[in-house]
Amino acid sequence: MHSPITHERQPAQILEMMERLGIEPEGGVVARLGLNYRTALHRCDSCICKTECRAWIDKASALLAPRFCQNSDIFFELKFDALSCNRAFVGNA
Repeated sequence: MHSPITHERQPAQILEMMERLGIEPEGGVVARLGLNYRTALHRCDSCICKTECRAWIDKASALLAPRFCQNSDIFFELKFDALSCNRAFVGNA
């Protein structure tokens, strides 16, 4: 099965935004939330705020995506899901 993470086909900024927010696409998050991730890719590709996004990525260190980001809801869900998984893992250790 083909992985949804193909760096050649997706907007470069989505991976950088996820990294900045502490979301690891290769960490299993994408596989579990494939439809949300594909939606985020589509939104990012069609976004008109690429300049603002680039400026935010270059300087920001934040817990949440900026207000102008069309994917802020999806990134919040991905981040929350990753934190929940980490807590469950730590609790079982």
